This record gives sequence, structure tokens and C-alpha cells, in this order.
Amino acid sequence: MYSQELTDNNMLRYTRQLVLDGFGPEGQNKLKMAKVLIVGAGGLGSPASIYLAAAGVGTIGIVDYDTVSYSNLNRQIAYSTEDIGRYKTDCSEKQLTRLNPDIEIIKHSLKLSADNVREILVAYDVIIDATDNFPTRYLVSDTAYFLKKPVIEGAVAGYDGILMTIIPDKTPCYRCLYPTPPEDIALNSTEETGVLGMLPGIIGTMQALEAVKLIIGIGQTVSGRIITFDAISSSFRDISWKRRKDCPLCGKK
Repeated sequence: MYSQELTDNNMLRYTRQLVLDGFGPEGQNKLKMAKVLIVGAGGLGSPASIYLAAAGVGTIGIVDYDTVSYSNLNRQIAYSTEDIGRYKTDCSEKQLTRLNPDIEIIKHSLKLSADNVREILVAYDVIIDATDNFPTRYLVSDTAYFLKKPVIEGAVAGYDGILMTIIPDKTPCYRCLYPTPPEDIALNSTEETGVLGMLPGIIGTMQALEAVKLIIGIGQTVSGRIITFDAISSSFRDISWKRRKDCPLCGKK
């Protein structure tokens, strides 16, 4: 367990955050004591993990069983050419620890499944879903709902990105938007559609921002609404999103 007392080094490292209105030492202490899980260490998970580490989130868990490949390097900024063939969790731990040695990185070098998802998610305060397929996304969303853990959803494909924050029993859940998963369709099929490298950087960074706001309790999160981003026009859309009474997960039945 971390001490809530900020060290002199902490005060220097986070000085630009500490002077912010509504932040201060109290907000920094909340980050220091927080535990955030990032499911997927790819294009979204890479920038999210880096900014959370830089912000001083005390414990960051990373779930991924893949290794780094050349095709990852246009967008997965936690890795470099020398990391080719290495496990992403190992590379992430090295990168984030170099950035901020005062935080703890927990590696979950495995494929998330119905057999292990609950025991992994239950230990964290906030979940960032940075996955690229529907089965895992539904698995994370459904489990987080029953555990009453907030989930920050992000996805990218081509030139388009999407972001939403789900707070169980307070906001629409993932099944309010997509009641049942499509069959054999990748949510983020970048092999077919491609992806502009900066796009997951934008959405992944916004996921980290949402996590920080939830932990500290400041500002307005992207809950009860959906934000989409069009990289071609550099434009955002803010779409209202309501709970469905007939939702198979959070509905009345």
C-alpha cells in the first residue's frame, strides 16, 4: 500500500498538475492511491498507459498476450524497433517504469477469458477498454457491470474514433448501444481498414483523461453521451446516449 504523503520528488514531478484549480495535493494523492487496468496494450492502450504513468497513477495493470510487430509501430508508441518480437506487457513495464519509477506496473500476460476476467478486474478502480474485438469488449463490459467498475471505451478504425464512459447503474451500458455482439467481426479491423497513427493517440489520450477525471472527481466525463472524432475534418461530434429499458444487461428485465 502506498503512503498518501507526497514526497519532495512527487511535488517536483507533478508541479504543473498541483497548481491546477480543483487538483492540488488532494487530487494527486487520489491518483497515487488509484488502480487502473488497461485491457489491450496496442494503439489505444499505449498512449493511455504513458499518460497515466506520467500523471502519477499509483498502480497500472496491463492485459495483453501479444508480441510487438513492425506493423504496430506506426501507432503503438510504447514500443520501438528493438522491441520487435517481445511481449507487449514486458516492453510496457520497461517503458513506463523508466518514465516514472514511483509507480507500480502489474503485468497480465494472458488472454482475457470468462475463466479469469473477474479475478483480474476486481482488483482495479477504473477499467480502460482498449481492445480490438467484440468478444473481449463484451466480456470486459459485462463483467465490469456486475463488479460495478467504470469502463472507459475507446475504438478506432480508418480515420474515425469513438469514446464513451460507462458507469454502472448511472449511465447506459455497452449493450444499450450494441445489445448483442456481431458474429466474427473485429471492432477495430485495422488490417482491412487501416488506421492513421495519430488517431489512436488522440482517443487513447482521451481515455487516460477520462480515467483521471473519474479518479479525482473533476469536470464532466463522457458518460451518457458518445464522442466521435473524424480525423479527416478534425471534428468532434457529441451524441446523447440513453439507457434502454429493454437492455439485456442493465434494463428492467
